[in-house]
Amino acid sequence: MSGESTQWWLAVIGDTLIWARLRVLDDGIAEVFDSDGGTLRYDDETAARMALLDAEFRAFDGLDIDDAEQLGLDLEEVEPPHAEDDEALLPLMVQKF
Repeated sequence: MSGESTQWWLAVIGDTLIWARLRVLDDGIAEVFDSDGGTLRYDDETAARMALLDAEFRAFDGLDIDDAEQLGLDLEEVEPPHAEDDEALLPLMVQKF
């Protein structure tokens, strides 16, 4: 999977931070692992990104200080969740702040 890329997306609802992981596979298929534990597959990265934007998610890598302030986040204290596998990652996909 040398060409696989991973991007983290987030949404804020009240005092809750919800993560989504977008992976683009070598063959161009995009998969979104969501906070419900589901993996949604899309034909390509553009379709996956559009679906995330429609669900009011924002690309974590694209946030600047002003964006974070509008969302009520401190960028220095927020980082995508990390775990050995998706099962361990699932409980970390929703965080209170």
